Amino acid sequence: MAKDESTRAARLLDAQAKAERLFAVIEKRGLVAPGAGERAVSDRVRDLADELFGTTRHWHKRIVRSGPNTLRPYRENPPDRVIGEDDIVFADFGPIFEDYEADFGRTFVLGDDPVKHRLRDDLSEIFAAGKRYFTKHDDITGKQLYAEVERYAAEAGWALGGWHAGHLVGEFPHERIDGAETESYITPDNDTPLRRTDKAGQTCHWILEVHLVDREREFGGFYEELLSLG
Repeated sequence: MAKDESTRAARLLDAQAKAERLFAVIEKRGLVAPGAGERAVSDRVRDLADELFGTTRHWHKRIVRSGPNTLRPYRENPPDRVIGEDDIVFADFGPIFEDYEADFGRTFVLGDDPVKHRLRDDLSEIFAAGKRYFTKHDDITGKQLYAEVERYAAEAGWALGGWHAGHLVGEFPHERIDGAETESYITPDNDTPLRRTDKAGQTCHWILEVHLVDREREFGGFYEELLSLG
């Protein structure tokens, strides 16, 4: 039997609100700082999630990437890197709050590089544009939304850094995401409507992720949160 949809939506939004608070405290405490290694920062965030919410589980690997490592897509595992004084850094975490998944990503700019600051600011604007497009098109497919996000990125002078721009999210563990199952992703190969029900008859909920890169300058940034709620 499908669970009550209003309850599912409320729990997913609550999980995201906790993730948003987590990231606010990351910034307030200055956990992303020059001289720290990426893995050390990741461990600090893990410990902070436990301190704030008693959260010890994450449904996907914890990611902190800086400098040229910000060009690398999720599936790659670049060597640990020490964060520099004038760096750009992104964090991507999937904490589990009371059996519901959050998936949240933000970018931090250290120093005054205007191009890095512009990229960070463009991330939220392109995310918002993608969400508006999704809201206005009831039958939108993964292929169509990916194309729009890619177009917004190109108009701002960036490229997308990954093969997809988002994925399903839900209770842990949500309907299995597999690289061969394109219907689970916002990707050029997904011709199915994003607004649909899953195999259990539950409404599909989606994460939109924007990974922008400047390959010439060798850096990128990342922004991620709920698409279909909020």
